[in-house]
Amino acid sequence: MAAAGAISGTGSGITALLRLRRPAARHPSVAACSLADGGNPICGRHLRPSLIHLDRSFPPSRIPAAVSKKGGLLRPVTAAAASSSPAEGSYYVGEAKVGFAAKYPALVTGFFFFMWYFLNVVFNIINKKIYNYFPYPYFVSVIHLFVGVVYCLVSWAVGLPKRAPIDSNLLKLLIPVAVGHAIGHVTSNVSFAAVAVSFTHTIKALEPFFNASASQFILGQQIPLTLWLSLAPVVIGVSIASLTELSFNWTGFISAMISNISFTYRSIYSKKAMTDMDSTNVYAYISIIALFVCIPPAILLEGPQLMQHGFKDAIAKVGMTKFLSDLFWVGMFYHLYNQLAANTLERVAPLTHAVGNVLKRVFVIGFSIIVFGNRISTQTGIGTCIAIGGVALYSYIKAKMEEEKRQLKAA
Repeated sequence: MAAAGAISGTGSGITALLRLRRPAARHPSVAACSLADGGNPICGRHLRPSLIHLDRSFPPSRIPAAVSKKGGLLRPVTAAAASSSPAEGSYYVGEAKVGFAAKYPALVTGFFFFMWYFLNVVFNIINKKIYNYFPYPYFVSVIHLFVGVVYCLVSWAVGLPKRAPIDSNLLKLLIPVAVGHAIGHVTSNVSFAAVAVSFTHTIKALEPFFNASASQFILGQQIPLTLWLSLAPVVIGVSIASLTELSFNWTGFISAMISNISFTYRSIYSKKAMTDMDSTNVYAYISIIALFVCIPPAILLEGPQLMQHGFKDAIAKVGMTKFLSDLFWVGMFYHLYNQLAANTLERVAPLTHAVGNVLKRVFVIGFSIIVFGNRISTQTGIGTCIAIGGVALYSYIKAKMEEEKRQLKAA
């Protein structure tokens, strides 16, 4: 007796799902019969064994695509109705289409890394050029976040991505993270405005040291001796670079150090605010909260100067069009490179991301020296290389330890 069937659409190139009950005959190639509209039994071709497969793990890509249902009865469709079938009345097993990202994952991941580096380098170059004629880091920090927030709102409006809902509990978790992000962002920009970009990034290489110190002495987590030893070259390298840096001043140095502490604070609370929300939406909410945190100090500390001569001087030097264009693009590049960093972390293992982050800092330091023609002493160059090498060693050891922990939990 013929088996009853059910058809349901999938929307991914597979137009129907055929489910067959086990036939009375035991042989897998038993003939399949159905009733035509007139009620006379009509036996079709012998179904191939692969079509009478009752396992639920049956891959969707092997499900017959050319099946029609009329009057509750199953029958092969004609070639006109299913142009993909090789011949009229035959059952055709189609292959599911594989997207470019699934077919070439390494290439897509490499593109993410390239765009992360590229956007970060461009941001640092435009940012420093703005400070050369408009030295107001608090206001520029607000612009960075404001442009990013507008970008997020427009993206949500068009559904790319769809806005994830947020409740009061999640908001309470994200506020400390956003505050740390805001303070770290502003103080980084104060340092960028005061000293060479390469020197600021060298100081910011100390961030792993502050992270380890906070984990050990604040969170009570035991840090292995190997991690502490790997941080020694970072401290030594930064010290050498600082003592011989030609653009050194205390404002730039202290601001970069405060930035390290703030981002450490952000990292601590980020672990407490782990959520199932995707990284794009999380970063959007953090940017919105951070914007409101940055506006008051910008108005209090730079507002009067901006109104008196800040805007006028900048427009007189470069013109209204370039001034507004620079502010817009520096905000866009800031938001996009941070977003790409978060998206890249989702695609790779922590070890790969840690190494990539170190290489990104090398790229930024190198390109800033080339573009701005910063003169650095031999000692500064050696200190910077030692510090970056220490960060690379620390990142490698820490990521390997995290991977071993995950493997133990999985076992």
